[in-house]
Amino acid sequence: MFSYYLNLALRSLKRNPVLTALMVLAIGLGIGASMTMITVLHVMSGDPIPGRSAQLFYPHLDPLPSNYGNNPHAPDASADFTWVDAMALLQAHRAEHQAAMSGGALLVRPSQMDLQPFYADGRYTTPDFFSMFGMPFMSGRAWSQQEEDAKARVVVLSNDLAQKLCGGKTCIGQEVRFGDNDFRVIGITDNWNPQPQFYSDDTGDLFSDPDQFFLPLSTAVDLKLGVSGNQSSWCKNSSTDDERTSGCMTWLQVWVQLKNQEQVSAYRQFLVNYSAQQKALGRFQRPATNAKLYSLMGWLAHQNLVPTDIKLQLWLAVGFLFVCMVNIVALLLAKFLRRSSEISVRRAMGAGQRDIFIQFSIESAIIGLAGGALGLGIAELGLWSVRQRPDDYARLAQMDVSMLLSTLVLALFASVLAGMLPAWRACRVPPASLLKTQ
Repeated sequence: MFSYYLNLALRSLKRNPVLTALMVLAIGLGIGASMTMITVLHVMSGDPIPGRSAQLFYPHLDPLPSNYGNNPHAPDASADFTWVDAMALLQAHRAEHQAAMSGGALLVRPSQMDLQPFYADGRYTTPDFFSMFGMPFMSGRAWSQQEEDAKARVVVLSNDLAQKLCGGKTCIGQEVRFGDNDFRVIGITDNWNPQPQFYSDDTGDLFSDPDQFFLPLSTAVDLKLGVSGNQSSWCKNSSTDDERTSGCMTWLQVWVQLKNQEQVSAYRQFLVNYSAQQKALGRFQRPATNAKLYSLMGWLAHQNLVPTDIKLQLWLAVGFLFVCMVNIVALLLAKFLRRSSEISVRRAMGAGQRDIFIQFSIESAIIGLAGGALGLGIAELGLWSVRQRPDDYARLAQMDVSMLLSTLVLALFASVLAGMLPAWRACRVPPASLLKTQ
């Protein structure tokens, strides 16, 4: 029976190719525009580390003075940690895994004469960083807690940087020079680039290239290596060297791994108790209840990851799709009602309202599938135009398999939904009155 309805639908569409083309174009334009922005939103708000994100949390303390200025355009100073607070949380060992970190850019001085010095972005962190985030290693290992405490001059390189510095040879055990200091390579990481880079402190740099090197945090502090990202200080009469390890400069990020809700509740209470203790000591001035514990996805939402203009463009695209659907409803209604005589004859020959409804629904579905195919092409063109933008996230605007399937499903759903009213109206046509006029 389905093949019969399909044949009727195809014959009907061929009888008026101009009207059919207009409907396919309308649904294609609406689907293409909306799926372009939905894909961009999907890229920007997707889970950066599936399988682990549910166990990763970002603690939040508020060490700022009560009179600290609140500039709405300035970075949130309380989003980061002071050295004192970050080390206190790590030494408390209240989580399965925990790591403090900060970004940095260092001048790499290759030993090869044919390579010029260049800057590389990396991360200063503590040993649990690798196991907590599940970073894969091609060879070697991460540094131990003993090496962290000893401020060892060791480094873990990304595979890209290792290939650049060592070519086809192994870098393990070799010395590489960053700035004026030599570091011994102990590990090479495999490709690992979660998008967005949720652990970064710079919200404007969450879609950048992956880190090229990893150094022990204690070593970076001991050598006074440069730090990138937000740094906020309220120290008075203190040198820059003292500020970094003081309790009045925020510049570190802390992430913890908690495996169940019981651990989450206990850690959240620990943060409140710690804040109350620091307030009693006179370090914290703001309420202890300001302490919070964000899930990974909750932290990204708190950071307002998706720009306002992207959200606005999404709503405009969805609105355009709605306008296209309204036009398709009008075109299908006119098309179906113009075939009232045909419907009356079929009804007189025994076809029921259900049969007429199914026939026209299949016709709408065919229009939707054709429009979806056209919409895929338009969406790909739209994503290509997004990739030409200078924004960091633009290069990630690629349609994956889930978005491809979503495009076809949305087109099919939109067209069938748009065809329901015309199909219902057509199957309700009284056949007797029309047959009398034939």
